[in-house]
Amino acid sequence: MSRVTIHEIAHRLGVSTASVSYALNGRPGVSDATRDRVLALADELGWRPNSSARALSRSRSDTIGMVLRRDSDLLGTEPYYMSLLGGVEDVLSQAQQSLLLRMVGTADGNDVDVYRRWSGEGRVDGVIVLDLAVDDPRPALLRGLGLPFVLHGLRIDPDTGEQVVEDLASDAATIVRHLAELGHREILHVTGPLHLAHEVKRRDAVRAEAASHGIHADFVECDYTMRTAERMMRARAAHERATAVISSNDVMALGILTALREGGHTETSVVSWDDSMLCRISTPAMTALARHPDAQGRRSARTLLNLLDGIEPTPEPAMPSVLMARGSTRPPHTR
Repeated sequence: MSRVTIHEIAHRLGVSTASVSYALNGRPGVSDATRDRVLALADELGWRPNSSARALSRSRSDTIGMVLRRDSDLLGTEPYYMSLLGGVEDVLSQAQQSLLLRMVGTADGNDVDVYRRWSGEGRVDGVIVLDLAVDDPRPALLRGLGLPFVLHGLRIDPDTGEQVVEDLASDAATIVRHLAELGHREILHVTGPLHLAHEVKRRDAVRAEAASHGIHADFVECDYTMRTAERMMRARAAHERATAVISSNDVMALGILTALREGGHTETSVVSWDDSMLCRISTPAMTALARHPDAQGRRSARTLLNLLDGIEPTPEPAMPSVLMARGSTRPPHTR
């Protein structure tokens, strides 16, 4: 007779595998009624815990780690991270888990030192890895340390079963199509740091989508800060042809709008890749992509907790972004 699994119990009861795991392991996050049903069926079927999963669950710290390779002042200025962390905390608090957050700046190696220390001290049960770099050494390092991890922003594609990034091509198509429909034929994409894998994918997706619409696209790299983006736009002589600007985050978009307004280029359209309160209260209000960072944070936290409980990742579709068209985009000015 084959060993009964939590997946079979979940299927029979019509509940999630996570609920079954919470019930069998005595963790919060499931109702008393569901817990009773799970325990009764498990007893009926002769369920026994997997020995390796049981070993993994011993000596838990009940703490999840996140290391941000950002300067500490970023947390107070970039709404994306506040929303993401809110989603992570929402899941962890329901599961009575804690979050250990470290801001280590942008210098190479600081995050690696933190991971090594956490692993050696047993400070965290696993980590959520953000901002995957091109040729990033961290996955191999974490595997070598035996520290469970998930890559934020990645999911299991339901069609292929492969781990893939959120649908950046669709996001790029949404933004560029909006500008194309307004009549723009010269655009500038202000990217984030191009050592980050998702920024390279965004740039390539914008380039391909722009070409499909007969739009000429220029690109300039910035560092996600308002100050740098504002300074770049003030010296934008090389980009004077652009009638629309795409910004890789809302903070840079605000700096771009400020520089355009002060330079008398109020006719230039601006789109932010991230929506936030900054976009809604800017003047004019900013057209932006609503990308659900809170929901993405919840997904990453759930995935890591499931991994720690021996539950395989569940395939799921991408979270479709929604373009919030506001006053910062309009047809190009006729010169």
